[in-house]
Amino acid sequence: MTENFEALWRALPYLVDGVIITLQLTAGGALLAIIVAIGFGLLARFENIFLRGIARTVIELFRGTSLLVQLFFFFFVLPLPPFNLELPAVFTGILALGLNYGAYGAEVVRGSINSVPAGQWEATTALSLSRTHRMWRVIFPQAWALMLPSLNNLLIQLLKGTAVVYLITIVDFTAELNRLRVQTDVFFAYTLGLLVYFAIAYVLTLAMNALETRAKHRLGYGGKWSDAIMNTPIPDAKGAGQFG
Repeated sequence: MTENFEALWRALPYLVDGVIITLQLTAGGALLAIIVAIGFGLLARFENIFLRGIARTVIELFRGTSLLVQLFFFFFVLPLPPFNLELPAVFTGILALGLNYGAYGAEVVRGSINSVPAGQWEATTALSLSRTHRMWRVIFPQAWALMLPSLNNLLIQLLKGTAVVYLITIVDFTAELNRLRVQTDVFFAYTLGLLVYFAIAYVLTLAMNALETRAKHRLGYGGKWSDAIMNTPIPDAKGAGQFG
């Protein structure tokens, strides 16, 4: 056991660098994913069949194919003719993660918007709000509070998805764990990996729970930041968040 901790101490700077790469992939992938999710989630609700068809095609393409295959396509196929597009490894990882999980997120966005009560839509129509103001001032804030728990799940999945990115030569935390395994043993290295990934995921969950609490508070549901830490549901006050 002493030898394992000595090997861990020697590998610590490399493990920290690996964690930083993993966090970069997670942050970049999450940023791209939320842009893709909102953009294509809204586009999938358009009345224009051409625009809606584009959105559905993109969503189903990236939901229906493997993240690993997408990663290999972007890294190994795009540099070949006729594409001739060589992307940096980290950017490729962010691109694959963002598009893949963004496609799942688009369905979350679309479903959450559809879940806003019909009375809210009718109220915006009665007030003669424009389509844009109707969505961003009334409908989307309510849908945002509804979609955050599902987006939280997708964020944790994205974090875990970064583990496959080392297969395109990115030296992330998983790659460093594999090196540590050679110097120590399987149990020690991968138990450490489980603990580190859990710690990162828990911090992300706290942040998303706090964001959900804030979103509900802005709609008049109340709630405290401690609710986010304890992960307790915030009860809906009668009529809270209702328009008019």
